[in-house]
Amino acid sequence: MTQPTPHVARARRRGLYLVTALLALATLAGCGAPATLKERGGYWADQSANAQAYNHRVRFLVIHYTGGDTQRAFNVLTGPNVSTHYLVTPQPPRQSGEPVVYQLVPEAERAWQAGVSHWNGREQINDTSIGIEIVNQGPVDTNRLVQWYPFADGQIDAVIALARDIVARYDIAPANVVGHSDIAPGRKIDPGPLFPWQRLHAAGVGAWPDANLVAQYQRRFVTNPPSLYQTQVKLAHYGYDISATGTMDAQTKRVLRAFQMHFRPSDYNGYLDAETQARLWALDDQYR
Repeated sequence: MTQPTPHVARARRRGLYLVTALLALATLAGCGAPATLKERGGYWADQSANAQAYNHRVRFLVIHYTGGDTQRAFNVLTGPNVSTHYLVTPQPPRQSGEPVVYQLVPEAERAWQAGVSHWNGREQINDTSIGIEIVNQGPVDTNRLVQWYPFADGQIDAVIALARDIVARYDIAPANVVGHSDIAPGRKIDPGPLFPWQRLHAAGVGAWPDANLVAQYQRRFVTNPPSLYQTQVKLAHYGYDISATGTMDAQTKRVLRAFQMHFRPSDYNGYLDAETQARLWALDDQYR
């Protein structure tokens, strides 16, 4: 007898598997549906076979502050114009000794929290992110941005617990845990310079430049600093929306200020210096 070709043999096996599955369904028809068969009102979905070629929709975690009190936050975030997946209040209530956060949008749904945004080559970050809003007043002086409301320790503990869970479940890279100001420089300034990014990093969430690596780069850059063009290229490589023009233009000042608010919050004047460059180069080495 002539042996079938490999393609024919595979097709026959697939056909056999399909017939077997259909016979199994027919056999079970009178005995109740199996656990993998889901009725959806007009049709049934068989979930017994699982594909391997897919990944998570969620790539980014975006941190915000609300810019108002708790009541205003609930009013705005449950209204028709803006939303977020999670809201963390200043003094989170506790259940069985653990903080309670408010989930306003299911994680599988697209919350309206990032707006016009860009990070690491992707636009419209709403499509691929989960948002956490933290109730905080933000800057006291909105013109000079020199005085900010602090975050409460219990509030940050709740943010850490929530963020650590999200990052673990979606395998979000440290450099993709960002502030609203990172993905929309100049348009947004939250969560501001008082948000404790280094504390989150110590708890296993997000990126932070290694002090020894920063020191090495800073010693090098004191005498031989990278050009402004090279710095713009490096900022873009790390994730920021910036064009390499070689000039200290408005977009560069906005991005530098956002970077400094996140990674050098003691001085976020938007000007380029060796320390800022050293932190950027260290971060790019560590995470990109």
